Amino acid sequence: MRASDVMNRKVVTISGEASLEDAARLMVQNRISGLPVVNDQGTVTGLITEGDLLRRPEIGTAPHASWLATFLSAGQVAQDYVRSHARKVDELISGDVISVMPDASLAEVVAIMESRQVKRVPVIEDGQLVGIIARADLVGALMKMLPGGSEGLAVTDAQVRVRFLREVDAQKWGSRVAVECAVKSGVIELRGLITNERMRAALRVIAENTEGARGIRDHLLCIEPISGTVISQGSDDKRTVA
Repeated sequence: MRASDVMNRKVVTISGEASLEDAARLMVQNRISGLPVVNDQGTVTGLITEGDLLRRPEIGTAPHASWLATFLSAGQVAQDYVRSHARKVDELISGDVISVMPDASLAEVVAIMESRQVKRVPVIEDGQLVGIIARADLVGALMKMLPGGSEGLAVTDAQVRVRFLREVDAQKWGSRVAVECAVKSGVIELRGLITNERMRAALRVIAENTEGARGIRDHLLCIEPISGTVISQGSDDKRTVA
């Protein structure tokens, strides 16, 4: 999937000359936590978020610098004062615009969000704002892709078994030699040996993500690989996964 597939095309923006009161009002009215800042040409010059409005003297949350901090880093203290007492939007933005192109992969988008510690990324094409992607948009895309969207389509037990084992085979930690499964009425029944309880958890996750699976019965034995001593065994109880 690409950025253009999940981005919100109806973007609420604000001018850098606007007041912080205007910015706060737009966020509250539209139930959003950030606004791209654009100039008269429609070019994005920055982003203002709820976080930029948290440290304010009006609500008693402005930072108070000690004399030592002022002595050691007067410039930083002055910058903090600007951020907490600014009246215009452009007084808070840095001009360092973090953005992506419409054809950027979602992996790129997430990497930017994580590395730059941002919650939303403007989507820009030919210098113009065409959309914005927030974390909520990524969660919405995930929701649509999770198993369950194809309810009503018949999936045979044989198909469930093939899909499950194919995914096990694709994992470096997987072992078809020691793990086998049967599927009855959509319930995956696991038998065999594992050498680590984390493998049991991973096999359950594979079952949860297998299209058509309705549950799992765990008959796996976890053994110590050198001595062959049984460490734990699965429960025969059915665990619903779909």
